Amino acid sequence: MAPQHQIRADYDAHTIVVYQAYAPAIADAALRAGRFVPPFSFHRMTWIKPSFTWLMHRSNWARKPGQERVLAVRMTREGWEHALSRAVLTTADPAAVAGAAVHVQWDPERSARGAALNHYSIQVGIGRDLIRTFADDWVVGLTDLTPQVRKAASLIRAGHSAKSRRLLPAERVYPLPRELEDRLSTGA
Repeated sequence: MAPQHQIRADYDAHTIVVYQAYAPAIADAALRAGRFVPPFSFHRMTWIKPSFTWLMHRSNWARKPGQERVLAVRMTREGWEHALSRAVLTTADPAAVAGAAVHVQWDPERSARGAALNHYSIQVGIGRDLIRTFADDWVVGLTDLTPQVRKAASLIRAGHSAKSRRLLPAERVYPLPRELEDRLSTGA
């Protein structure tokens, strides 16, 4: 049986793809520059999610105000794992969470239709102390997935879930080093 807490992602030997949903002004500026630039905020935590369907649930398939544009953010695995090495679970002692550079929470994974599944997906909050490093050093590419998201959502609403799956990124279990698995363990 698969573990309840497992990172599933689109990744290769050197990078991992995480997803974020933004207002058009933020997405357009980032895509034009090829990296995050204002109006992206470098003064607040930014949450990255390797689960595409979880972000689709959260952004209502890019229909939630302020989340109308979906970006695939390709970042280095070295940066991803460095962030995880600095992470504190949001269920930890409040003082530890408040002082953490990176927050991690596990939420129920979602199906393409938004139903909660019986395993959990990781959400990673990159704090202000690391946001510049994330944006300038770890991010190696940005791709606008909004047209693909809209097409998939339209197919799902029309009852063509099987066709929509072809538009979803392929995700597989991410091989975490043992020390990171232990750090991110919820004890469940």
